[in-house]
Amino acid sequence: MNNQKQIGAELISELEKERESKVIVYFTGDRQPFGSRIAEDAVRPLYEHLLHLDFNEKKKVIDLFLYSRGGDVSVPWRITSMIREFCEEFNVLVPYKAQSAATLLSLGADNIIMGKKAELGPIDPTLVKATIGEGALPQQEISVEDVNSFLSFVKERANINDQSALAEVVGSLVNQISPLTLGSVNRQNSHIRLVARKLLTSRKEKMDEEKINSIIETLTEKIYSHGHGIGRKEAKDIGLPVIIPDDKIENLIWQLYLKYEEFLRLTDPIYPEIELVRDESKILEDLPVAVIESTEKLHIHKANVDLRKNRKIPPSPQINLNINLQLPPNIRPEQLPQQAQQILQQLMAQISQNIAQLVQQEIIRQSPVVGIGGRVYGGKWHEEK
Repeated sequence: MNNQKQIGAELISELEKERESKVIVYFTGDRQPFGSRIAEDAVRPLYEHLLHLDFNEKKKVIDLFLYSRGGDVSVPWRITSMIREFCEEFNVLVPYKAQSAATLLSLGADNIIMGKKAELGPIDPTLVKATIGEGALPQQEISVEDVNSFLSFVKERANINDQSALAEVVGSLVNQISPLTLGSVNRQNSHIRLVARKLLTSRKEKMDEEKINSIIETLTEKIYSHGHGIGRKEAKDIGLPVIIPDDKIENLIWQLYLKYEEFLRLTDPIYPEIELVRDESKILEDLPVAVIESTEKLHIHKANVDLRKNRKIPPSPQINLNINLQLPPNIRPEQLPQQAQQILQQLMAQISQNIAQLVQQEIIRQSPVVGIGGRVYGGKWHEEK
C-alpha cells in the first residue's frame, strides 16, 4: 500500500506485535452534526480485510479496534460471526466510545480490552418515530425502554389500573408515537435480548445462564440513561470479560485513536451557519465519515453533505412590467425599418423578463432565514489504493 494512503498502519503493526494478533480497525466518526453509524454496508469491506490477513503466529487471534456511538443492532452478530470464521480468539479493543450497537458487538468478544477512557453503554434499542408528509420534521429517535418505563410508571407509580383510564393513557401515547412504531417496540425488545444472548454464548469461554441473564438485564433495563458511559471498572462489575492493558498497549491504543480523530476531524464540528455566510446553498463533497483499516488495506466511507438556507418566502407576487422605450423626439417607432422594430420588441421583452427574475431573486434574498437544512447523500465505501 502507498504510505501516503495509510492512516494508522504503522501503529497497527506495532500493536499487532505487542498483542501477538491481527488488528482490524472499524471506526465510525461522530463529527457533529453529520456522524456515521455501524451499518450493514461495512460487512463487505470488513470481509475483504479478513481475507487478506496473514497469520504467522501459531494461534489465530483477531483484535477489532472499535470506535462508534452505535447503529444498526442487526449488524453486530453478522460481524462477530464472520470474524470468528477466521480466528480462534476474537477480542475487541476499545480506546474511547463503543456505545449501543458497538457495546452489543463487544459482547461477542472473548475479551474486551478497555483503556482508561474507554466507554461502553446500554444496549436498549431506539426506534424512529414515523412522520408523514413532505413537510415532516426530521425523524425523532425514541428509546424502547422509554416506552416500557412509561407504561410501568402508569401502572405501578401512578397506580392507574382502571381499564378505561389505561385505554385513555395508551391513546395519548399513540397520538405522540405512531402505531407502527409502537408495534415495533415488543419485537425490538425481544430481538435485542436474543442478539445479546447469541453474542454472549458465541464466546470461547462459556458463561453460566445466570450471568448471561444478569448482563442482558443490566444493559437493557437497569441503566436508565441511554447516554450513560460504562467505564472498565463498572463493565467488570457487570460481569463482562474486561482486560486492563499494560501501559505500552494502552498508549498504542490511544495514539491509534488520535490518528483517526485527526483524520476524521472529530473535534472540528461543521457549523452550517458559518458555511453559508455568503451562500444560499453549499455542497461539501467526499467528506470522510468512517474508516476500516488493517496493515494491508484501507477503506474510507465518504459522503456528500448538501446545506441550504430555509427562508420564509411570501407567496409569489404578480410582477407586471410595462416598459416604454423613449425614442428621440424626431424618431417615431413606425418610421423604423421592420427588422429594427422586431429587434427592439425582442429586446424589450428580454429586459422585462430579466427584471422580473431580479425582483424575484431580491424578494428571496431579503426573506428572513428560518433555519438551515442539511442532508447527507451518496455515501459509500472507497478502497484506497
